[in-house]
Amino acid sequence: MAVSRALRRLLRVRDLEEEQRRVALESAMGELHRLETALVATAKLDRRGRALVGRSAGSGELPDRLAGLVDSHAAQLGATVLTPRIAASKNQAMALRDAYLQKRIERRQAETLIEETEALDTLEAERHGQQGLDDWYGSRLFGNQRVADAKSNATIEDSNDRPLDWK
Repeated sequence: MAVSRALRRLLRVRDLEEEQRRVALESAMGELHRLETALVATAKLDRRGRALVGRSAGSGELPDRLAGLVDSHAAQLGATVLTPRIAASKNQAMALRDAYLQKRIERRQAETLIEETEALDTLEAERHGQQGLDDWYGSRLFGNQRVADAKSNATIEDSNDRPLDWK
């Protein structure tokens, strides 16, 4: 039984769906990486603000101290906003990863089905080919013997047709 066109189309659809899921997963992972990078940047901003406050305490510069406090406050607000977004992005990436892996499994199942069908077709074709060779060899080998048997049978029949002399 040959692989049907519908099965090949199903494989193609599964392949396209898997590719779409992979692209969506890569996009979500990129977004997650961007958010994590932003969180790291807010941590750096907080450290820089705290350092500025520490240096201004020694020098007595009020504008530096205020700038350091503003930087630290902005970093804390950024971290407050980014932390839940990162968690949501991780959840979305995990869901997209699961969907991608599910489509990958479905595609592989379709591939396996097609490969098994093609292997069975190949095995059946080889079996038919071998049967044809066996038939040809048998007819050639035993065909010559049948001709010889037919000639000997004809000779026996010819001898049976003659009247017997009982002398």
